[in-house]
Amino acid sequence: MPKRASKLPVAKEGFPFILGFCIAGFIFVLIPFVFFRFLSLSSFLLATFCIYFFRDPEREVPQDSTILLSPGDGKVLEVSEESSPYFEGKAKVIKIFLSIFDVHIQRAPMAGKILRIDYQKGKFLDARNPRAAYENENNVIVIQTKKSKMVVKQIAGLIARRIACWVQMGEEIEAGQKLGLIRFGSQVNLILPMDVEVCVSPGERLIGGVSVVALHK
Repeated sequence: MPKRASKLPVAKEGFPFILGFCIAGFIFVLIPFVFFRFLSLSSFLLATFCIYFFRDPEREVPQDSTILLSPGDGKVLEVSEESSPYFEGKAKVIKIFLSIFDVHIQRAPMAGKILRIDYQKGKFLDARNPRAAYENENNVIVIQTKKSKMVVKQIAGLIARRIACWVQMGEEIEAGQKLGLIRFGSQVNLILPMDVEVCVSPGERLIGGVSVVALHK
């Protein structure tokens, strides 16, 4: 599968929303009533918001094989140790909340190969709800690197009801490469083996593909 190397400043998943609101705005402005002028302005404002929400900024990705990068923009909700079906026994988990104002594109923490992709239907609880990580609709991307295995888990939220995955099984990926996108507020979890050293804590703000979240010991 070709790598997603588009230089467009907006993710393609946002085009239907942007075009839809723009078309509605042009239609409403042609109707000679004040109320429809208000609807026209509202439509263009919503189109502007969608451009902002689906923005796809270029990132300078650190080139260091000993570090693990944040899989997304947002705030660290929790750092914990939990049982995981993708590891034998416990794993370290970094949970990151993405508000509607954050970039919603997920990125690879390290270079490696896509071993497995598991999509699971579920609920649409608020992404900050502790149960959201386990009960909400989600997509799991398992990555095998030269040093270890790791998991990026895309989780839908109350508003985010669409998960896009841009990679496929067997694909070789680079550190910081775009993996997918979640619409309108969500959570992304990074699940790691126990022998890595996590270097972030709850409340910290992260930048996907740039912020270092863990180190190989």
